[in-house]
Amino acid sequence: MTASPRAPGRPRRPGAPGPQTALVLGGGLAGMLAAAALAPYADEVLVVERDGPPAPGPAGAPRRGLPQARHAHMLWSGGAEAVEQLLPGTSARWLAAGANRVPVPAAMVALSPAGWYRLWPESHFLIAASRPLIDAAVRSRLLDVPGVRLLHGAEAVSLLGSAARVRGARVRHADGTHTDITAALTVDATGRGSRTPRWLAGLGLPVPAPEIVDPGVAYATRRYRAPLPTRGWPVVTIQPGSGATGPARYAAILPVENDEWLVSLCGSRGANPSGANEDFEPFARQLRSPLAADLLARAEPLSDVIVTRATANRRHRYEHRRMPEGLLVLGDAACALNPVYGHGMSVAALGALALRGAAARAEGVGGPGFTRRAQRALAAPGTAAWLLATGADIGLPGCRGRAPGAVDRLANRYVGRLVHTATGDHTVTRALTQVMTLRSGVGTLFGPRVLWAAARGPGRPALDGPPLPAAMADLLDRDPLPGRPGPR
Repeated sequence: MTASPRAPGRPRRPGAPGPQTALVLGGGLAGMLAAAALAPYADEVLVVERDGPPAPGPAGAPRRGLPQARHAHMLWSGGAEAVEQLLPGTSARWLAAGANRVPVPAAMVALSPAGWYRLWPESHFLIAASRPLIDAAVRSRLLDVPGVRLLHGAEAVSLLGSAARVRGARVRHADGTHTDITAALTVDATGRGSRTPRWLAGLGLPVPAPEIVDPGVAYATRRYRAPLPTRGWPVVTIQPGSGATGPARYAAILPVENDEWLVSLCGSRGANPSGANEDFEPFARQLRSPLAADLLARAEPLSDVIVTRATANRRHRYEHRRMPEGLLVLGDAACALNPVYGHGMSVAALGALALRGAAARAEGVGGPGFTRRAQRALAAPGTAAWLLATGADIGLPGCRGRAPGAVDRLANRYVGRLVHTATGDHTVTRALTQVMTLRSGVGTLFGPRVLWAAARGPGRPALDGPPLPAAMADLLDRDPLPGRPGPR
C-alpha cells in the first residue's frame, strides 16, 4: 500500500524502522481513538470497519456491531477529557450537535445504595448524548487528521505473520474478495466479538481463558420526548439498596439531544426487564424509588423497547501474556465491562491516550518491545473500572464466574461505608466521584482525609427524598399524561 505523508509528530530517531503503517481493526469509538493516538507516529493509519459509511447527519444511526448503541451511555469527565486531548475540538462538536454537559454531582439526582446524594457543587462532569452522536463527532474530527483513512465494509479474518511478529491482517470485503494488508502495528479494537484469542491459537500461542464475572444483567431502553427542554436538566439514577438479598434493579434517565430522554432500566437475574412496551413503566414502578416511574408518566414514548443481555465483565489480561510483536488489543476486545456503570467509553479513551504516550516514547510503532510496553500502558486505565464493576457485581444473586472472597467482602464493606458517608459528606462524595469519573484510581479512596471522613460518618442526616431541582419539582406537580400507569 502507498503511505500517506507523515503526520506531524515526534521525528523518528536515526535507525528506526520505516516507513510504517498502523492498521486498526474496528471503527467504533476505541478504534477511532486508537487511530488518533497513532497518527502522529505512523506514516499511515488505516481503520478497517465492518459497517458501511455512516448515515448522514450529526448523529447518524447505531452501528450494527454495537448492541449497546441504543442504550444509555455516560461519558464521564475522565474519558471526555482524554478524547479532547486526542482530538481537540471534539467536545465543541458534541455540544453543537445537541449533547448536554451535565455537572457532577450538582446535576445528578442519584439514589445510592445508602440513600440520596446531595446536590454538591460541580467537581466533575459527564457528557449526556446518544452513542451515535458521540461516535459521529469523533469520526468527523478524526477524518480531519492527516494520514488517517477509513476502509468501510471490510473485516479482518486472520492475522498475517507468526507467533513472533504480526505483520498485518487479511481483510474480507463486502463483495467477498480478500486483501492482505501489511502493517508495522496491528490494533484489535473490534469489541466484545474480538477474534484475537482464536487468531493467537492459530499462530500456536497459548490462550488462557479470560476472567469472567457475569451478573446476568439485562438492559431495556426506550426513548421519550422530554416534557421540558433538556438543556440543564439533571441525570437521574436509581440503584438497588445495600444489603438487598433479592435481584437488583437499576434505572438511568439521561437528557440527550433533540430534547429527549434516553431511559435504560436494568435488572439482574430474576429481575430481567422484558422487551414489551407495556412492561416498561410497570418495571420502573418496582424500583426502590418511584421517581423514575413518576417522571416517565409525564413524558411521551418515542420508540419501542430495545433489550440487550451482553453485559458480562470479561478481561483477557493480554498485558501479562506472551504476545507477538506488532499486535495490540484495546477497548472491549481486551476488557469489557458491565455497562450499568457507564465506564466502557472512558476506559477506551484513556487506553488510547496511554497508547499515544507509549508511541511518543518509542522509536517507532513497529520497534522492538513497543507492543509489550504499550499493552501494559493501555491496560492500566481499565483497572479501576474493573475493580468497581466486578466488586459490585460479585455480590449480586446469581452472579457467575467468581465468588466473593475475604478481600472482596472487606473491600465492599469499606466502599459501602464510603457510600453511606457520601450521603452527607462532601469530601467523600468528591473522592468517589473522582474515581467514578476515572480521573484517578482507587487509591484516592484511601487518602487520609477520606479515611478520616469514613470513620467519622456522614455528619448530616439522610435526605428523606430526592433533592429535586425546581424544574423537576414543578414537573412532578403536574398530572400524569392520560392513560399512563400511576402508583400502585
